Amino acid sequence: MRRTMGNLPPKLHDVAHEPGLVVPAADGSALLSDHYFPLAAGDFPTVLVRSPYGRGFPWAPMYGVHLAEQGFHVVLQSCRGSGGSGGEADLWRNEAADGQATVAWLRQQPWFTGVLGTIGASYLGYVQWALALDPPPELRAMVVQVGLHDLHAFFHPGGAFSLETALTSTMGRLSQHQGMKESVRAALRLQRHMGKISRTLPLGEVYAAGLGGRVPYLEEVMAHPDPADPHWHGADAGVAAERLTVPTALITGWHDALLDQTLQQYARLGRAGCDASLLIGPWTHNSAPGGPEALTASLAWLRAHLCDDPADLRESRVRVHVGGRRTWHDLPHWPPPATDRRWYLGSGGTLRDRAPEDTAAPLSFRYDPADPTPSVGGPLLSPKAGSRDNTALEARDDVLTFTTAPLTEPLDVIGPVRAELRVTTDTGHADVFARLCDVDDRGRSVNVCDGLRRLHLTEDGPAEVTVDMSATAHRFAAGHLIRLQISGGAHPRFARNTGTGEPLTTATRLQPSEISLHHPSALALPLADADFDARGPAH
Repeated sequence: MRRTMGNLPPKLHDVAHEPGLVVPAADGSALLSDHYFPLAAGDFPTVLVRSPYGRGFPWAPMYGVHLAEQGFHVVLQSCRGSGGSGGEADLWRNEAADGQATVAWLRQQPWFTGVLGTIGASYLGYVQWALALDPPPELRAMVVQVGLHDLHAFFHPGGAFSLETALTSTMGRLSQHQGMKESVRAALRLQRHMGKISRTLPLGEVYAAGLGGRVPYLEEVMAHPDPADPHWHGADAGVAAERLTVPTALITGWHDALLDQTLQQYARLGRAGCDASLLIGPWTHNSAPGGPEALTASLAWLRAHLCDDPADLRESRVRVHVGGRRTWHDLPHWPPPATDRRWYLGSGGTLRDRAPEDTAAPLSFRYDPADPTPSVGGPLLSPKAGSRDNTALEARDDVLTFTTAPLTEPLDVIGPVRAELRVTTDTGHADVFARLCDVDDRGRSVNVCDGLRRLHLTEDGPAEVTVDMSATAHRFAAGHLIRLQISGGAHPRFARNTGTGEPLTTATRLQPSEISLHHPSALALPLADADFDARGPAH
């Protein structure tokens, strides 16, 4: 397993393994757990990892073996209904209670010293927030890697259904705990059917072929797009961060599908006065947790707070990778001081610092859900994630582009990005997808960050619409151009807007939409202060 990971630090201890231990949940369900521990005399703190994706690869080498070699007891547990554990699998309703029951079991183990940490990626981060809703006194540290706290926002970001992410994550949840062979088989099946799923209605029926059958919880997710719906009661564990005192390390990537949730967690922890660190790299959701920077930061955080050994802990609490420069930057907090600057959308595809006259003609395009604007790169769960060449996408008639003149000097953008638009649509139902791109001196346009917002417009005149485009730390080099894309979707990353207002699962009709941008509409970028370079280049 060490050879599989490849970038683990030298081991300090040989490791032993107790597989298949039974941890009783509060309702008596058996939660199967593997115990990894150092073969050495002395007391060692414990790290708890809870997963619905099985206890094998990659969790066993990345957490079990690696951390036990470094001097920790590690309990790697399968969530209920997965990996041989009893009980019914559920998206969220049992995680807090099952986490507490596991801590109660730990208290009975002769090797447990009363010093506990947690670690995990993606949904393995969600279970940490669930435990932190009522943190046990033994909990001394958390490491949340590309983690989520809000399940509604995971499935319905910006109000649109995150189709590709929902199918990919559901496929993993259904198959990965059954072993590598079944996981690969399920991934290939979804890949074979994705084209048909993305072209065929109603979505509530056609999706099943890609997952080997109907999935009730996914149908419930699709049928309840409103975050205020009682269906989602208790699904957002992020309230834990508002009062947490447990030191927490957050790790994400600029192209992580859960970047926004991680930044929300950091902001909440900051308001609570909790000791928190933030590491953002040039990573996707899949590449971030196992990278050497993430592994080093995670281990340093656990050693500092569980072993009273802060020797390897970064002095600065925030470290971000600056795209375009390919350098790391240390910061005292996120976001750092910045000055908002607006570039206004103009005729002829221009981006300028002065707004056109209000009487200038609106800028319009036609979105046809029968030929939806495709998604290219960005924050996905698949290998297609990340920065990609947008040239072919921008050649489509349903994608408007607005571009600055070549920059005369470098421009550092750091912080949340947004598009401030005045929008009308003839159907009242439309999506607005906005993407920031860096265009180099060869004309290659590469995506930096983006966002989508689903609209239900009823007023006659233009609606004031802000599209939050996530956040970035990126340098636009001298001679490069800043570009803003505006389109009506990014399919199949987001389920296409049918234009009819029909419910997602049962919609059968497609209605093209005319979407118009009225003046003044603008791209708002946070520009780094003049002392950005002096304040924090990382070495």
